[in-house]
Amino acid sequence: MCTVSFVPSGNKYMITSNRDEHISRPLAHEPKEETVGSLKVLFPKDPKAGGTWFALNEMGAAAVLLNGAFVRHSPNGNYARSRGLVLLDIIGAEDPLTMLSEIDLYNIEPFTLVLFHTHLLEFRWDGGQKYFRPLDKSKSHIWSSVTLYDDAVIGRRASLFDGFMKRTHPVEASDVVDFHTNNHEDFENGFIIDRETGLKTFSVTQAILEHEGQGLLKHIDLLNDKAFEVSLSPNQLTV
Repeated sequence: MCTVSFVPSGNKYMITSNRDEHISRPLAHEPKEETVGSLKVLFPKDPKAGGTWFALNEMGAAAVLLNGAFVRHSPNGNYARSRGLVLLDIIGAEDPLTMLSEIDLYNIEPFTLVLFHTHLLEFRWDGGQKYFRPLDKSKSHIWSSVTLYDDAVIGRRASLFDGFMKRTHPVEASDVVDFHTNNHEDFENGFIIDRETGLKTFSVTQAILEHEGQGLLKHIDLLNDKAFEVSLSPNQLTV
């Protein structure tokens, strides 16, 4: 929930996320399919609040959460609900965009949401207002959480990503995972972090959505050196 990339390549779209947390936080459960609302949803579950930062539903929609909106904020510690539960409300709806437009986010901590369902959308909630920004799904994009990285670092990370995209043809899902699991010689601000404060990269999660309707979720538990792959029924996905 601290680094997210979107990469179109050939007949597929790849959304990849790094989850950075303090070592005191419990590890997420491996990805499993659950019914949320009226839909089947595939996601790794955070045992602390029961939500998630990354989910894929049977309609082919994928949603990924990043902490913070535009600027670093100071948490007040008394929010109405977890942002991970809000994400499940959105991805569990048959029309996630409508749900995002209508959902009440009063007293929800600021966040950024990358939503892909036929179209690509960047959504930000700054604690008082919603911001919707449609993006070109034929181009690659990257996001870094403002709660962990300042503007200069975010710019450097974007430059690394741009360089990776320019020298990698064609881009395969494994190439993107390799990029996300490289610290790029910087344990403080690289893509795999290990800070003295106890912040570490726990996992890398990737959704692969194909035009033909196949969807796959990969989850790499970096702390336990385990990897999981789970798919949803191809005939139910539309991208």
